[in-house]
Amino acid sequence: MRILVLGHTGYLGRHVAAQLGALGSVFGGGRSPDADLRVDLATADPGRLAENLADLSPDAVVNCSGSLGADPVTDAEVNARGPAVLCAALRRAAPAARLVHLGSAAEYGACEPGVPVTEDAPTLPATSYGATKLAGTVAVASSGLDAVVLRVGNPIGPGATPMSLPGGTALRLRRAGVDRDAVVRFGDLSAHRDFVDVRDLARAVAAATTSGPLPRILNISGGRAVPIRELVRELAVVAGFRGRIEEAGVGSVRSARVAWQCSDITAAREALGWEPRFTLTDSLAALWASLGAPGEADSPA
Repeated sequence: MRILVLGHTGYLGRHVAAQLGALGSVFGGGRSPDADLRVDLATADPGRLAENLADLSPDAVVNCSGSLGADPVTDAEVNARGPAVLCAALRRAAPAARLVHLGSAAEYGACEPGVPVTEDAPTLPATSYGATKLAGTVAVASSGLDAVVLRVGNPIGPGATPMSLPGGTALRLRRAGVDRDAVVRFGDLSAHRDFVDVRDLARAVAAATTSGPLPRILNISGGRAVPIRELVRELAVVAGFRGRIEEAGVGSVRSARVAWQCSDITAAREALGWEPRFTLTDSLAALWASLGAPGEADSPA
């Protein structure tokens, strides 16, 4: 089986490519110099991309590329235009290939507290990131290809990016060290999020790559709403942090607009035979271990 992983050097893409290695030949796609297919979906020409895809002749394509809310323009170019261009190229070059696209639970927006959202729930994204990810999902779901969108919860686990809450918190705790007088300050931590270990996500992608006909959209998450405050405090325990954690002011824009988020993963269990294996504690321990020794570079491996 020939599998192309776009965004193979990113946080999600690295884990996904490693997991897919057991299924066949994996080719990396993206902007990195060592990519088998050099492409930037934000600016790629559909015709040229189709030619390159025809040469590669993939049986499956996994799109892990995405912008993490850097700014609205970049979000639109990468998260909305990118999947549309990819679908257009695949229709010309490899119409029978399975396409697995990574969407985001941010596409749902605000949810009713206590009620996990199913795939047919209304989508009312609260940020440009969520809105552009939704546009990418629509492009994939309406493409006519053999495609599935995995709506991913909040990824966590080894190598988490510093731009994410878990990754950024881990770095702040490491910098604070074990000084009992250290203080790490956050905004409001009362929001609830649904975390999924990146290794569980990679397993879901592998299952989606090889399964028979699938629904257009599947939620992939831990299936549990976790208070962000709980995550921060548990990570502090894992880190051996002995100082104080303080909350002051407001949290992020998304936290203010989306106070509670949890995805129903029943459909993924039924369609993929998949469910998460790693607990939150497992994920946080693996995240902390991935930072390396305090003297090493302050970014996850």
